[in-house]
Amino acid sequence: MPISNGWWMAADSAETGALKLRAEDDEDIAVISAILQDALVAVADMAFLEEDRRFVLLANRLKRENAGPGLTRIRCGVRFDEVRAVQRQRFSPRDADRILVLLALRRGAGGALRVDFAGGAGLRLEVGRILCHLEDLGEPWPTRQEPRHPVEGGAA
Repeated sequence: MPISNGWWMAADSAETGALKLRAEDDEDIAVISAILQDALVAVADMAFLEEDRRFVLLANRLKRENAGPGLTRIRCGVRFDEVRAVQRQRFSPRDADRILVLLALRRGAGGALRVDFAGGAGLRLEVGRILCHLEDLGEPWPTRQEPRHPVEGGAA
């Protein structure tokens, strides 16, 4: 079984509870995907910086790693490096006010990275290799919006 060598957590993260992670392989992307599941992402908070070969987004993720009472969210930045091209599915950069719910990050066809959002929206990032960073920004805040995922058969 392959061992992931890519992800790391910065030393100061352990003290503050803020995450600072790096992903370099499929196993690492699975960890970041789990952390970002149900994150809220505004279309206006996504950008492809073509000259830098970088795609960035800001997300309001659920802070599930804290075992305190109630749900909290925290703002985080996510950066994908070595991105050659970006394809959007079922949304446009002109939909700046639209909020997408992130479902998963995964490897797609041809080695591309996929960012899947609810409702069939998505991103396809053509990458030279996996190099992704996630960093929490600011302080968490309470939320009452608990994610609900429909189960097969229509129940929530």
